[in-house]
Amino acid sequence: LSLYSSPARETKYVENPQTQLEEGVSRLRHVMEPYTASSLCSDFFSEGYEFLQNPPAGFYPRLGVIGFAGIVGLFLARGSRIKKLVYPAGLMGIGASMYYPQQAVSIAKVAGTQLYDWSLQGYIAVESLWKDN
Repeated sequence: LSLYSSPARETKYVENPQTQLEEGVSRLRHVMEPYTASSLCSDFFSEGYEFLQNPPAGFYPRLGVIGFAGIVGLFLARGSRIKKLVYPAGLMGIGASMYYPQQAVSIAKVAGTQLYDWSLQGYIAVESLWKDN
């Protein structure tokens, strides 16, 4: 094309059709709009924004170590899908428990109680099946 010639008079704008991913994201945004427009959600995001603007001392290095532990977990979990879920979460949990031991203890107590309740329910179910036969 010459730089000095005028473009054709019959140009027409043609919009590209949406891909399946774009349509899915659009549907998700429309479904989530009532929830994200609520005052509770906007308060949550504004508090999070304020926290990230004025974090406590040492927050970002701690966040970096915990995130790096998750990346190492992904690297070590090659192969199985279960490993890809368990290793990063486990290593991030260990890293977070090093920096936040009080919260880790309270979470462990609740999780231990839940695990005990579930195992007791499973034991009762297996015992009832065993006695029925």
